[in-house]
Amino acid sequence: MPGNSFGHIFKITTFGESHGKSIGVTIDGCPPMLDLTEEIVQELMDRRKPGGSKASTGRKEKDKANIVSGVFEGKTTGTPIMIFIENKDAKSRDYSEIKDIFRPGHGDITYQKKYGIRDYRGGGRSSGRETAGRVAAGSVAMQILKSENIEIISYTKEFAGIKAVQFNLNDISKNPFLCPDMEAFKLMDKEVVSAIKAGDSVGGVVEVIVKNVPSGLGEPVFDKLDADIAKAVMSIGAVKGVEIGNGFEATKLRGSQNNDEITPDGFTSNNAGGILAGISNGDDIIVRIAVKPIPSILIEQATVDIDNNQMKISTKGRHDISPIPRINVVCEAMISIVIADHILRQRTIS
Repeated sequence: MPGNSFGHIFKITTFGESHGKSIGVTIDGCPPMLDLTEEIVQELMDRRKPGGSKASTGRKEKDKANIVSGVFEGKTTGTPIMIFIENKDAKSRDYSEIKDIFRPGHGDITYQKKYGIRDYRGGGRSSGRETAGRVAAGSVAMQILKSENIEIISYTKEFAGIKAVQFNLNDISKNPFLCPDMEAFKLMDKEVVSAIKAGDSVGGVVEVIVKNVPSGLGEPVFDKLDADIAKAVMSIGAVKGVEIGNGFEATKLRGSQNNDEITPDGFTSNNAGGILAGISNGDDIIVRIAVKPIPSILIEQATVDIDNNQMKISTKGRHDISPIPRINVVCEAMISIVIADHILRQRTIS
């Protein structure tokens, strides 16, 4: 099964399944002498672990990060870093009744078609639990960004069909959905409660902003910075769309409106989202990520079993109502990995 690695110089490989003994990541190409401890990794891991909101699964994983290699006396050594996380609260029996039935919206049927075998326990490798390794790797990448004074933040721009109208940075940490608009949060909360009562799920839009990115990052033609960001974010299981800057809104504008005019002091606007011709231009990088609803729902739906017999299924067990807000930090992590990789690539020509 290829395709488990990402990056060029800063390269990560995730491993493990949702109900296996452990999950984790190996990181190659990390520079030496960066500050790195299990506490630093854990700070980011805690933002991803379940239990933080009404939308979260009932599965109680501590997601304790264990650094196995590549760090000595609190510093990276330049050798491969391995971080693993034990699975402590997997309940595989929840899936025994549907092990031969394909869940709508999941990768069950495509994995079976491709490999002729699949781990039905929580989705195995295709589970959102795989993203824990990405977040662990992201914590290392963020140490590279920190050394360059680059800041990355994420928030929920839209959730359950409710859009954030106001933007208050301080409000993001004041509500469990990480919304910058407290009035919008109240409406989101009602919609989530309604979805829970109905046995359904919801999706939304995450926005990520990267500040203080130097100009010149990106490798045209096929390794454009925005192309790598799009691939990184689209590789997250629940993501179905990515916008950079104005994104699809640019299709409604004329060039005179969409172009960012240039003055001796810089750009007068940021419709490009900080990237031109695949190369960072020094402005904030702005990325919006479309997140689909969790496919595991209690509402009965039509499907087939492994022998192609028509069936009905209601997916019971412990599931998130939405990937948001836990996916927000995963998006941050993947974008941080891309930026870190391109920083190291730029150093080879600078």
